[in-house]
Amino acid sequence: MTTIDDQAGTTGTLLIVTAPSGAGKTTLVRGLLDCDRAIGLSVSFTTRAPRLGERDGIDYHFVEVPEFLRLRDRGEFVEWAEVHGNYYGSSKGWLREQIAGGRDIVLEIDWQGAQQLRKSFPSAVGVFVLPPSIEELERRLRGRGTDSDAVIGRRLLAARAEMRHLAEFDYVIINNELSVALEDLHAVLQAARLRYANQKRRHSDYFDFLEQD
Repeated sequence: MTTIDDQAGTTGTLLIVTAPSGAGKTTLVRGLLDCDRAIGLSVSFTTRAPRLGERDGIDYHFVEVPEFLRLRDRGEFVEWAEVHGNYYGSSKGWLREQIAGGRDIVLEIDWQGAQQLRKSFPSAVGVFVLPPSIEELERRLRGRGTDSDAVIGRRLLAARAEMRHLAEFDYVIINNELSVALEDLHAVLQAARLRYANQKRRHSDYFDFLEQD
């Protein structure tokens, strides 16, 4: 099977950030986008309702369930998943264009989506963000003031299940102190950019000259 990574000219880095709800991945990704303007955000499609302050086309593409299913059935998503009763998906065509054009892109997706995405982008770099403890995760979820006790209970159970997939990721960041975790995430991105395969694609003439007999 030919993957998107096999196509000529793919010079961008694809960074996957996964975490249980409340671990801080959205805050970390926003911090990364603020401190490194060379990376862009993959804006996912979702069927959930917008939260306070979220903007369509900026935070998510908010669509109704029938529209999401239509796009899914047409093969428009490189990955999709149902999470807490809502659908999420990432545009295959848009990602292909960005990575082939040399753009670095970060995605916030769950472990199921990460598994699907690696089938098309096997060189994607996976980062799993952990809370310092389950107790701290519960404190953060309650601190939002948006979920009932029943919802929080379901999210904690889901978090334990998600954490069992840690070994599928390249890096693990424990988000105890936000500034330190952000530095760690940026370091992962910088290291990914310097991988041999990426550098060779970006500087093909130079590398071809160096590798001549």
